[in-house]
Amino acid sequence: MSLSILGIFHTIFGLGAIFVAAYILYKDKQFGLSGGLNKFYLAATVFTAASALGIYKHGEFNGAHGLAVLTILAVVVGIIATRLNFLGGLKKYLVALCFSSTMLFHLLPTATEILTRFPMDAPMVSSLQDPLLLKTFAVIGVCFVILLALQLNWLRKNANT
Repeated sequence: MSLSILGIFHTIFGLGAIFVAAYILYKDKQFGLSGGLNKFYLAATVFTAASALGIYKHGEFNGAHGLAVLTILAVVVGIIATRLNFLGGLKKYLVALCFSSTMLFHLLPTATEILTRFPMDAPMVSSLQDPLLLKTFAVIGVCFVILLALQLNWLRKNANT
């Protein structure tokens, strides 16, 4: 199955966002609003999510579209949270949760697309209920929880920086 022009741009920006996010988390341990890479990540993430809403490979609104909506909401809430001073010390944790959740929302449909498309002549999974796909989701979920816990712990330890 070939990609539409929208699908090609969606894929390019989505993959770019994932690679940039990995670098940001490795280098800075958190997402933010300052710096070119953070801005690229958030913009590419919103573009990827918004463009996903225009892709209907299965003909109807599905879980990937729901994740796209959650992604946009997470970015919007994260941006708003950066401006809410009444949250005090909790602000950085809410921002981290919102922006880091977007990685989870990127990785679940990415894994689905990879496993349902490749190899092209015999994809690894044939349905969304395939045990391999469900195990992949579980691994992504566990990794997300661990990395989020590490990030929140890092933010707690570096409260004065």
